[in-house]
Amino acid sequence: MPNNSPFNAKMSNLIGSDTNNHTLLQAINICKEYKSGEQILPVLHGICLSVEKGEIVVIVGASGAGKSTLLHILGALDTPTSGSLLYKGKDVSQLSPPKQAELRNRVFGFVFQFYHLLPDFTALENVLLPCYIGKRFAKNTMAKEEFNNRAVSLLERVGLGSRLTHKPSKLSGGEKQRVAIVRALINQPELLLCDEPTGNLDTQTGYEIKDLIWELNKTMKQTVVIVTHDQNIAEQANRVIKITDGRIIN
Repeated sequence: MPNNSPFNAKMSNLIGSDTNNHTLLQAINICKEYKSGEQILPVLHGICLSVEKGEIVVIVGASGAGKSTLLHILGALDTPTSGSLLYKGKDVSQLSPPKQAELRNRVFGFVFQFYHLLPDFTALENVLLPCYIGKRFAKNTMAKEEFNNRAVSLLERVGLGSRLTHKPSKLSGGEKQRVAIVRALINQPELLLCDEPTGNLDTQTGYEIKDLIWELNKTMKQTVVIVTHDQNIAEQANRVIKITDGRIIN
């Protein structure tokens, strides 16, 4: 989508000006705790990090260290107990709930370990779901055709051109994850957030998914943040952030 498109102009008004041409996202002193009855469970302690345009950042750490919680906060799926999340210099918490939802739908793309595909929808229909949710082509036949063509093109690009009408039950694990990745890309997000994208796959398929993400980064300049236990992914990232007990230790 061109940089001068009405959509990009709208999102610029939504999130404010970019104070640093290279910094997309900043977490400033992020803390998160949950309550269970009278008990308070601290999960994140003063996390500070930034994500630059075009880089692949990998977050690693033991199970329970707070990796997924941090990723959910970075993607505005969850809110911190204290601290700030800035997107291009604008505090996301200051946006109204509808504007936050619009940010999640159109600026952030999400890929999860267990795909979250709708079983009664075809691969193509699953990819187009974010467009329907975001009302991208309500009463606009031209936009509907444009995004349908884009979905088909992306699915072909990841080797699923012959699987467009297949439902998830007819797809392999690797094919489901490819559909999930394309679904995350359909709205041309600036930031792709992946939570254990290879965790539910065999080793070879995991390599293929990793290679696909790196190809997207190279050819589409896609910025990516990945939470993973996969050492192969961590070794090839631009930057690795290690979390232990809710704190960054490197």
